[in-house]
Amino acid sequence: MSGGGGLLVAGTTSDAGKSVVTAGICRWLTRKGISVAPFKGQNMSLNSFVTREGAEIGRAQAMQAQAARVEPSALMNPVLLKPGGDRSSQVVLMGRPVGEMSARGYHGNRQKELFEPVVECLAELRRTHDAVICEGAGSPAEINLRRTDIVNMGIARAARLPVVVVGDIDRGGVFAQFFGTTALLAPEDQELVAGYLVNKFRGDVTLLEPGLDMLYGLTGRRTFGVLPYAHGLGIDEEDGLRVSLRGTVRESVVAPPHGADVLRVAVAAVPLMSNFTDVDALAAEPGVVVRFVDRPEELVDADLVVVPGTRGTVKALAWLRERGLADAIARRAAEGRPVLGVCGGFQALSEHIEDEVESKAGRVEGLGLLPVRVRFAREKTLARPVGEALGERVEGYEIHHGVAEVLGGEPFLDGCRVGSVWGTHWHGSLESDGFRRAFLRRVAADAGRSFVPAPDTSFGALREEQLDRLGDLVEEHADTDALLRLIEDGVPEGLPFIPPGAP
Repeated sequence: MSGGGGLLVAGTTSDAGKSVVTAGICRWLTRKGISVAPFKGQNMSLNSFVTREGAEIGRAQAMQAQAARVEPSALMNPVLLKPGGDRSSQVVLMGRPVGEMSARGYHGNRQKELFEPVVECLAELRRTHDAVICEGAGSPAEINLRRTDIVNMGIARAARLPVVVVGDIDRGGVFAQFFGTTALLAPEDQELVAGYLVNKFRGDVTLLEPGLDMLYGLTGRRTFGVLPYAHGLGIDEEDGLRVSLRGTVRESVVAPPHGADVLRVAVAAVPLMSNFTDVDALAAEPGVVVRFVDRPEELVDADLVVVPGTRGTVKALAWLRERGLADAIARRAAEGRPVLGVCGGFQALSEHIEDEVESKAGRVEGLGLLPVRVRFAREKTLARPVGEALGERVEGYEIHHGVAEVLGGEPFLDGCRVGSVWGTHWHGSLESDGFRRAFLRRVAADAGRSFVPAPDTSFGALREEQLDRLGDLVEEHADTDALLRLIEDGVPEGLPFIPPGAP
């Protein structure tokens, strides 16, 4: 394949499956020997990752880079928006925060200023790879936002990218979604929409085929595949937490325990939760049951409580207190029952916080479970640390404004441990297999459980298996020859206009 091929994977809605379809296409192309990179011009997510160069990007793009077997780069996600409330977000440009902005201010002026840098990043990736698979955001038919769009049809039109629209048939109404999405686009945008991809289908595909034929008759656009509903993928998402709040971790199936007992992990579902993917490595362990909780009674039978990262540590503290979770966690600590705080959760366990940056609340008392004082700095810490804990090598990544002054306890990564209470700023540490097993052995002992970690669980290998499953879904259920022609040759000619078009 000659350099510069590309495709935009758009969606009829948020959570239609754009991220996983993009990853699946990347893995399929990579297995064919094609050099491919993922790209998302603008991402809104609290799940982020730090590249080796110290740039912050969306975790979904880091996952897609792994699917493509390339190193994640800021070029792959030049604009990241990290919500801090209902109306404002931190704007991260090329991996570095450049300030807080209201939604009105961003869509009014700043977004237009970012269009050229986004286009340049995509062009650079296309110069250095055979193909770039771009992911859209939300729906391309957000008619109120089209004027300043830098992630859907705006980028497709600037780069002359063919567009495939993904629809989640599990929600119902997928034919209306495909037709309506196309019909609300301007003629210049419609001519880039090459066709559709049905996602999360259950049942007999032959029953769907008459509808796909009628859709072709109505739009002049083909359907490139019908991907079946796949359970237990556990792939990093942007903000797919509501599945987890129903008592699962992205539909993961709990394997039987290796030893005589299970280990129960309760994760406090704090507001503005960030990088809740930290607990995926726990959920991957046979016999470890992970659930997200928001009531103190749900901590009673937990062997380990995790207070996860958050974009609003002060808000999370208030929430923990309002819900009665703060008192329940303090009682656990007093009883010697394990608690782990990660990043914002670590900060919440401290003696106090001085915050004139994130919440601007000034001095706020922490839960007082660790001898740590936290001061929020304007400069964000972005790092990929490597260290040792419990006699095992540990890798992680750091994304935080809070600077911790550790005043006592036993050193633990960059934080500390007092009794059965552990705290660290390091995300991703539990993905280090040897450390995770050592930590779980310590937790089981403190909790009085006869739990034994499996000796051979490799989180990296499980992640590779999941990415291969995504590649298999594309290879087995999409018209890959047609997709490859689209990626190589670009936009098909003669696609009809579907009225009424954009207002």
